[in-house]
Amino acid sequence: MTTPRIEFVPLGSAPRPATGDDLAARVRGLLAASAGSGITGLDGARTTGVLDGSDIESFELDLTGVTFGPQSKPTVDGWASPQVTSRVPATAVRLRLDAHPLTAIDLPVDVTAEAQGIRFAWVEGTDGTVGAQPIEPDHDHPVTGHARVAVDQRGLAGMVRGMLSVALASHGVTLTDLGVDISSQGPRAVSVHASAKVRKGFLGASAEVTASAEIDESMVLVIDDVRLTSPNPLVAGMLAMVRGRVEGMANRRIDLQAALPPGVRLVDVRLDAGEQLVLSARLG
Repeated sequence: MTTPRIEFVPLGSAPRPATGDDLAARVRGLLAASAGSGITGLDGARTTGVLDGSDIESFELDLTGVTFGPQSKPTVDGWASPQVTSRVPATAVRLRLDAHPLTAIDLPVDVTAEAQGIRFAWVEGTDGTVGAQPIEPDHDHPVTGHARVAVDQRGLAGMVRGMLSVALASHGVTLTDLGVDISSQGPRAVSVHASAKVRKGFLGASAEVTASAEIDESMVLVIDDVRLTSPNPLVAGMLAMVRGRVEGMANRRIDLQAALPPGVRLVDVRLDAGEQLVLSARLG
């Protein structure tokens, strides 16, 4: 999976922002205009910016309290680059994103991310608009930074329970209890054990799901050893209808590097599992 490249970020009418407050106001307007119907709370997002000539000395975006629902998808129609009349190279010296927390499908997620040295160009178009056009990093102009994303294990278990309940209900199976435990197996690996109690009609029994996940040296997340079992042969047979879907996740590979914008390099990742599940990363 690769992330679509954003060629142009529209920021209203020309000329380009002259002050940090002007830039912050334009970004808030862009967020409000592009948010999908499943995104709420953006009116409370906080933005601050500091400009130094054409460069952005710093820009901070705080999404604390913003909620992303199950159908959240930003609207980016009209983000195509205009016919250019002028282009001024610039650098975003420091960009920072915070959310303590935001909510994603009922799950609180704590986010801290910071990047330095992002090159771009202020672009003015024949239509009288202005925007930022990213310039891909290279060996002489790398992007550096770090990110941390954390979720509470109990909250994650609650979200999984809700999603699994819906999936099983479509097959006439009721989920009556679910426990999820995620344990660290090294700096980049975790094991997952979930125990569930299910019922169909008058028949009730337990079932277990186990899996492992590891981020390898190539920064690929590998999900493996996925198993869905039950000690009750009748329940095992009943679960056969969903076992293929669950165990089909085995050997799934997610390229974390490909999820980043072109030219941005992921140099280190750590996955920690305690009361919180924490993913931290470093760019270089």
